Amino acid sequence: MMTTKTVNIQGLTPAQPDSKKLVKIMTFIAWVILSVGVILCLTNITQFNDRNFGLMIGIGFLIGSVHIYVIGTAIGLVHSRAMNQAMADSEES
Repeated sequence: MMTTKTVNIQGLTPAQPDSKKLVKIMTFIAWVILSVGVILCLTNITQFNDRNFGLMIGIGFLIGSVHIYVIGTAIGLVHSRAMNQAMADSEES
């Protein structure tokens, strides 16, 4: 015969996901992509026209790195605001 014991624990809240690690990873990726974009632009700057694919890809990397950085920062800010709101709501009750 098998018995099962259950324990009811009051006061534990589920762990909130930490976005700081994600923000740091996205910031690092943005810097790497920015560096690749600068290198591509500098190595292909001799023919400055729209048919220079190396230069166009480098410019794309520059723009993409800014987008990645902004998205990472926004994730951090939204998570921080949500955590502050949750703390304020828990203090009110």
